[in-house]
Amino acid sequence: MTNVYYVDGKFVPAAEATFPINDLGLLRGYGVFDFMRTYNGKVIFIQDHIERLARSAREIGLALPWPKAEIIRLVGETLRRNDPVESSVRILVTGGSSPDFITPQGQPRLAIMVAPLSRYPAVWYSEGAKVITVRHNRPIPGAKSIDYIRAILVLAEAREKAAIEAVYVDSQGWVREGTTSNLFAFFGGTLVTPGEGILSGITRQKVLGLAEGNYTVQIRDLQRGELVAADEVFITSSNRLIVPIVQVDEDGIGTGKPGERTRALMQTFAEYTARLSATRE
Repeated sequence: MTNVYYVDGKFVPAAEATFPINDLGLLRGYGVFDFMRTYNGKVIFIQDHIERLARSAREIGLALPWPKAEIIRLVGETLRRNDPVESSVRILVTGGSSPDFITPQGQPRLAIMVAPLSRYPAVWYSEGAKVITVRHNRPIPGAKSIDYIRAILVLAEAREKAAIEAVYVDSQGWVREGTTSNLFAFFGGTLVTPGEGILSGITRQKVLGLAEGNYTVQIRDLQRGELVAADEVFITSSNRLIVPIVQVDEDGIGTGKPGERTRALMQTFAEYTARLSATRE
């Protein structure tokens, strides 16, 4: 079955989804997006994602003319027009067409793309994975911008080094986040995650909530040297959920295997999402 997208007021087959070539999203990378997934066919964190989409738009001066409730309705309708399998959902808002190719006209475009949810290698979760670190300061870290040039380049470098993700380290040596993930480290029973210079992920927020009461939680800066001395490291994202990290560049983490506390959080998160998806309409 062909995927159906919502594009600028219409539901169309994915192969027929188009934007005018003078759209600022295409010309200038001026736009924002958000990514979410279904659990048991339901987007259980949709309110969080729509709120973040709105914050991202404000960060880059892009006004959203659609009420949040309308975007949520359109997401639901787009999902209904696609196969009832576990899905990924991307909401894209661009700056719209511009006669002079740079000045926004206050008429952004909205697209909603639904696709089958990607599956990742089971070995990532059972044995852990590797990440690399790269120097980069994101110019507007609080916005989920469509400008992914740097991410595309460093992910290619990561693949060449048999890593699944590249983690940004800023010019002062502070570890920030991955290209599409947030970073956590356990030091004994203390869970640390950076809080500045990052895009706060929805999965990150949920993991922090689940961790409180079970561990000491610290939201603070981390230097790379401290990170590689951690007992356990993991990354979080909406598509990959919680992935244990057992190697950073050429440095091994802890025992070289996913740690007990990381495994416990993985199980707790799985139970949490299963419970919500079983009860939420």
